[in-house]
Amino acid sequence: MRKTLFSLILLGISICTMAQDNTPRIQLNHIALYVTNLQQSASFYRDVMGLDTLPEPFKLGKHAWFKIGPAMALHVIAGAPAKKEYYKNNHICFSVSSIDQFIGKLTQRGIVYEDVNGKTGAVTTRVDGVHQIWFRDPDGYWIEVNDAKE
Repeated sequence: MRKTLFSLILLGISICTMAQDNTPRIQLNHIALYVTNLQQSASFYRDVMGLDTLPEPFKLGKHAWFKIGPAMALHVIAGAPAKKEYYKNNHICFSVSSIDQFIGKLTQRGIVYEDVNGKTGAVTTRVDGVHQIWFRDPDGYWIEVNDAKE
């Protein structure tokens, strides 16, 4: 009786473990942006944003890949017929160690930034003390940069 009960308990534990292992794991892999000028956008994300490039797997000359986190990439794709108007609430956010140094980099390149309310050259300070700015990439996609630690 004990052996049967023990075997049933082990079988139950095994089934529960297997059921948990069959739950699909989901994780962000990449974000894709459709752009009008690949070279201009690639230069922006590499030189202004400071993102590291990744090997371009397709070798078609229509894509640029950038590392944006562990096992995460930004995929910039050529071919958009025209620039569009985007809402600020639809944005990508990056964190930097120094918002002031990053603002200096933008200013040096003549890139206009604003606070969350649209005041040019201003910085928003959130209730949690994080500083944030907003600006657009060459195709008009909104980018937030903040100094959040996590």
